[in-house]
Amino acid sequence: MTEPRPAKGTILPWVPVAAMIVVVVASNLLVQYPINDWLTWGALTYPISFLVTDLTNRRFGPARTRRVVYVGFALAVVLSVVVAGPRIAAASGGAFLCAQLLDVAVFDRLRRMVWWRAPLVSSFLASAVDTALFFSLAFAGTGLPWVTWGVGDFGVKVAMALGMLIPFRALMRYVAARSATEPA
Repeated sequence: MTEPRPAKGTILPWVPVAAMIVVVVASNLLVQYPINDWLTWGALTYPISFLVTDLTNRRFGPARTRRVVYVGFALAVVLSVVVAGPRIAAASGGAFLCAQLLDVAVFDRLRRMVWWRAPLVSSFLASAVDTALFFSLAFAGTGLPWVTWGVGDFGVKVAMALGMLIPFRALMRYVAARSATEPA
């Protein structure tokens, strides 16, 4: 499959990188604040990262999206060590990298199907991986209710994946229009 070529002088789409960093660092800070025994505030922000990944994939293709994931991962982990501590940062970094790369691969495989299938299926699968890895690495052995937080987090991620279809559809038109007008 041929990927769209970047415009001359364009090395990396910095808006998605910045969005990834903000979402991941905010989520790593917010995951430390429970709403109840089933949910932390981070569950409400992290699913936005899948919207960023899917729109970036739609616009720039999987190779450049993976670069966005790598740069976002590196910078977010460094900043997360400062705001959330090394254990949260390491758990987040490992889960983020695995989940986002899975999201990129699944989205790319499904991108030519009906418009909602690629973002919904890729976000669902990546959310499952992210939740399992993050909560077990970040909180196992701490005495905190990490299993129930993980269940609640996954439920929110699934609901958010459905809800994110609305902005995805709206922004997809803009992203596709921008792709068509830029030089190849």
